[in-house]
Amino acid sequence: MRPGSPPPYNPNDFARVAVTVDVVVFTIRNDALHVVLVERGQEPFLGAWALPGGFVLPDEDLDTAAARELEEETNVSVGGSYLEQLGSYGAPGRDPRMRVITVAYWAACAELEQPQGGGDAANSDLVPLAKIQRGSIRLAFDHERILQDAVERLRSKLEYTAVATKFCPPRFTISQLRRVYETIWGTHLDPGNFQRKIRQNLAFKHIPMARSPRRLRGGRPASLWSASDEVPMASAMSPPIARRRVPGDNDPE
Repeated sequence: MRPGSPPPYNPNDFARVAVTVDVVVFTIRNDALHVVLVERGQEPFLGAWALPGGFVLPDEDLDTAAARELEEETNVSVGGSYLEQLGSYGAPGRDPRMRVITVAYWAACAELEQPQGGGDAANSDLVPLAKIQRGSIRLAFDHERILQDAVERLRSKLEYTAVATKFCPPRFTISQLRRVYETIWGTHLDPGNFQRKIRQNLAFKHIPMARSPRRLRGGRPASLWSASDEVPMASAMSPPIARRRVPGDNDPE
């Protein structure tokens, strides 16, 4: 080594930093927004509820790690569901074990089956979002912040994408779709005005001659709709902000 030249690179001269993934999975049950949580089966935060996730393996990319950890800890597969990267979280001290940076994802699923704990998770369950927002359940690490960021991302994406259809069956009625918007935005939408917006929006496609099952109390079966592939929202679907409510005691447990 010549005098004055820098020393050779040595990776051990730098502090070790680990990378994890965490996944927020939303679904709707009984007209209430739910999220998949796991009960931690090991320290730190043994026995606490958390978002499913874990360390990224050396030979896998982030998307693969997110799907793998979710399936290992909850038996939930994101195949066919909407999965999007939310952001990265790397505040010092967010993990008591070491410096850990996590990349968070969020997913929207329709008709999600009951999750089952596995891997590092002692248990897994679908929990009403309102129960977490009221503080009835506290989450490990900084997962409450990640969850709240995911909720805001979901609510905003409803305004300019057709992601609401991911909470519906492949063929749905306008009433079913409206209930998704009402549940996530926490507000009442005028049925006539909502139907007009949907019919005018190219992101939603009417299925000719398709009808919902005949109603038990009579009445004409409703028309069926689907999401248009790769078609952006033709107009914004903004919620009536003044009527948005805050989760309260009347929300489901």
